[in-house]
Amino acid sequence: MTSSKIGGLALAAMITTTLIAPQMAWSAEQERREATIIVSGEGETTLAPDMATMTLSVVRQAKTAEEAMKANNEAMAKVLADLKEKGIAERDLQTSDFSVQPQYRQDKATDGSYQAPEIDGYLATNSLAVKVRDLSKLGGLIDASVKLGVNQGGNIIFGNDDPKNAVTEARKKAVAEAAEKAKVLSEAAGVRLGRVIEISENFARPMAQPMYRVAMAKEMAADAVPVASGENSYTVTVNITYALEQ
Repeated sequence: MTSSKIGGLALAAMITTTLIAPQMAWSAEQERREATIIVSGEGETTLAPDMATMTLSVVRQAKTAEEAMKANNEAMAKVLADLKEKGIAERDLQTSDFSVQPQYRQDKATDGSYQAPEIDGYLATNSLAVKVRDLSKLGGLIDASVKLGVNQGGNIIFGNDDPKNAVTEARKKAVAEAAEKAKVLSEAAGVRLGRVIEISENFARPMAQPMYRVAMAKEMAADAVPVASGENSYTVTVNITYALEQ
């Protein structure tokens, strides 16, 4: 056999090996790869709130920034003192917003056009976030705050100081639902469930429930404000990957 023929055979063998080797590796990988099923489950628990966070704002307007701030400070000081007297701890009181902003006036000229805006006064706003741990006091606190000078309300958000047990129960429900789905699907497909390969979780916290957002007037505070707290829902979603056995 000539050297040229030997070289050609060697080259052909190399090409064949190069083409076959990846296919063999791919086939082996396919054999090693487990058949799997992915299922999801959702669990929800409800819990009556045991606390609330409300926002109370004092808004004062005056000709100068100093006058607006002074009037605002005096009103907010009374509100803070009253809240503390009614049992709200210092740690549960936090300033959430403070601002002093100019208020503009734009007069109309004799020719019908508008003149350049001019400062006509200042608006001072001081907002206070109040955490109320005794919900039976909530309506009375709002009422007293309005009488003392609060003239703008924010949101009341009902929550739970320690929702850990509720979340744990929601997790158990979610896993149980996913496991039941996997059982039904595998039986319908004529295969058996194997080991759990992976579990992932998504936890949804209760959304803030806006209780009120209104401008307040003293005449609104003739009676204590009625408050309904409802329930908080804690939802957990899980995704579980199972191996399948033939």
